[in-house]
Amino acid sequence: MNISNPTAPDVQPAKALVQDHYAALASATPDTVADVLAQRLDPACHWYGMHPFHEQTGPQAIGATFWTPFLRAFSNVQRRQDIFFAGLNEIDGFQGVWTCSMGHLMGLFDAPFLNIPASRKMTFVRYAEFNKVEDGRITRSALFVDLLHLMMQAGLNPLRAPQTGQHLVQPGPMTHDGLLHGAQDPREGVRTLARINNMIGSINHANVAQKPPSPQEELAVDWHHDMIWWGPAGIGATYTIERYIEQHQRPFRTGISDRTYNGHLCRMAEGTYGGFFGWPNLTLTNSNGFMGVPGSDTRADMRVVDVYRRAGDKLAENWIFIDMLHFLKMQGVDVLAELDAQTD
Repeated sequence: MNISNPTAPDVQPAKALVQDHYAALASATPDTVADVLAQRLDPACHWYGMHPFHEQTGPQAIGATFWTPFLRAFSNVQRRQDIFFAGLNEIDGFQGVWTCSMGHLMGLFDAPFLNIPASRKMTFVRYAEFNKVEDGRITRSALFVDLLHLMMQAGLNPLRAPQTGQHLVQPGPMTHDGLLHGAQDPREGVRTLARINNMIGSINHANVAQKPPSPQEELAVDWHHDMIWWGPAGIGATYTIERYIEQHQRPFRTGISDRTYNGHLCRMAEGTYGGFFGWPNLTLTNSNGFMGVPGSDTRADMRVVDVYRRAGDKLAENWIFIDMLHFLKMQGVDVLAELDAQTD
């Protein structure tokens, strides 16, 4: 079923189910959260969580691995959702219906979490979540949380070098229209997905060009000049094409080599919003030093989420989540073990 076909399956029931799921989670406790998850998650739901949570199967394991420890550490949790949309997954031929939610889980950080000391202050945990809905149940789920961002709010800086971009609690879309609860014009989703796909292929386009474009020329095809790249903690956010090149693209391309693109598990769009995640998206070599980690010949994975807002014919904003703790650990930098040693 092609996403451009207006007779494609209605995604509204999936949206309603996931929003009901979030409403139920809002009143869950550490002791009840597994049962709350079981109300809408399939017993065999496959869950993708960042390091140290990794992959889990079923509501009980998902609850015990992430949600129970999280709710014991954070009280009065609010889901402050900035983006919500649904779509058909391009990766499986537009058969599966997925939702995407992005924003912050805000709460009072009242007890340690993963050896991160409690601040007893309000804290914003950046998150992005993808859910596949089949026959009225959530059968696959991916939850990315920015743990380095959480550490920095708690007064820790576990990185070897300063961020090249800016650290801040990131806002949602400039247009404040990211919550697509209602039905959208399917033609707009087609335009968004096409632009995302063109952007994904831009590096290959540049590599095969008889006269390779400059980085500015390459980016200008798909991005507005005043684009905002809301990068993950460890890299940081950056604004405009020139500053994006200076503060992320150039350090990344200079430090990293031998990138292997592994593909995505879900890629979709609705209205002017779209996104994807992979497990992992990329495998690469930190040959010349990146994020303060010395260069080596060790291969490492990047599990990545990208969420986009399109304005007109080009992309305007991009929110990125990377499983940084996993990426660093594969290079011998175990951030959580170092925190554990500090608290002993």
